[in-house]
Amino acid sequence: MPEWLIMTLVMAGTCAVVVTGAVLNSRRLGEEDDPDETPDVLDYMIMMIGVVYAIVLGLAIAGVWEARSAAQDGVRTEAQALHEVAERASVYPGPVRDRIRDDVDAYVDHVVHTEWKVMIDKGELTDRGTELLTTLRHDVTRAAPHSDLQSQAYQPMVDQVAAVDDARGARQQSAGPTMPPLVWFGLVLGAALVIGLVFTLQIRRSPRELMLAVMFTALIVFLLFLVWDFDEPFGRSVGDSTTAFTDLFPSTRGGS
Repeated sequence: MPEWLIMTLVMAGTCAVVVTGAVLNSRRLGEEDDPDETPDVLDYMIMMIGVVYAIVLGLAIAGVWEARSAAQDGVRTEAQALHEVAERASVYPGPVRDRIRDDVDAYVDHVVHTEWKVMIDKGELTDRGTELLTTLRHDVTRAAPHSDLQSQAYQPMVDQVAAVDDARGARQQSAGPTMPPLVWFGLVLGAALVIGLVFTLQIRRSPRELMLAVMFTALIVFLLFLVWDFDEPFGRSVGDSTTAFTDLFPSTRGGS
């Protein structure tokens, strides 16, 4: 199910619950109830709770966005390092060059078409990916230079393979949700509390007030959806975050 459809359904369902609750509450209180009887001190308390929740929600959005950006930077570093290895191998004889490039292609193909889905579903990397990277490291290390040009390319290739290994380790650490369950509990409970305070303010007397309550609820749901969406640093589908690999290695786009 597309993420935009999930957001629309959740937003519509939550707003429908708020409207239904407001209508039922208005009928329960009757016409003789006066909304102006709400104590002023309660208004200040409600505003304070709303401000505190807004700060917490903003920090949550900033946190998951920062984690997502860092994860994407690591992916770009890994893909660029692999691309550099494949390009620098061009100074070697055909058999050595082709072997190194085949190792790079095999690793990238496995990461994009197999390992990424495992990483999204289980929050871990595959042993096969580690084996392919070990093979690449072995072949690059054994590519002894026999000319000045090859000598100039050898050490940078070794360094780029080390950069791939480091970026792969960072990718493993970033796999999985960023927000702890306890924080999610607080965000959802806070959202329910803040929306529930709408009834404390007795916004139920006119269609205009009810519309404002619905818009406020939709905004809270949308912000929570942003946190949920960004909570997966590598996205919730393979195509969300493998662009760095597919751009530098176009052959991987045709796989399934």
